[in-house]
Amino acid sequence: MATTSTATARWDGVLKSGAGTYEAASGAFKGNYTFATRFEGAQGTNPEELIAAAHAACLSMALSAGLEKAGTPATSITTTAACTMDRVAGASKITKMHLTVRGKVSGIDNDAFVSAADGAKENCPVSQALKGNVAVELDAALES
Repeated sequence: MATTSTATARWDGVLKSGAGTYEAASGAFKGNYTFATRFEGAQGTNPEELIAAAHAACLSMALSAGLEKAGTPATSITTTAACTMDRVAGASKITKMHLTVRGKVSGIDNDAFVSAADGAKENCPVSQALKGNVAVELDAALES
């Protein structure tokens, strides 16, 4: 069954001095963004942070599902995603997503966890959306 998720963004003004807002249709999140929060490291959010949050959530769910299917359900999985934007051929481009995932899982060793995490990285829907366009790196390990 297909599902559709919706969010709305609005930008007012010119690029450098303007400001934007975004909101999920569900009301689960909303916020503000500016040129400075996106390109100059100012405090606040930006579209890349939202993509990183989506990727971290997606990988955590996919890994949980894979471990459960393998008969070794996780107690917890924590994923941090770092989305890098850089200038490429004179234009801003998302160039890399670095995923750091840690899990508490009984009954498997670190190699099995890393393998399961790699499978989740390759197959979660957000990874699939980025595939071929953004380098995705993975650092996975069991927590003790």
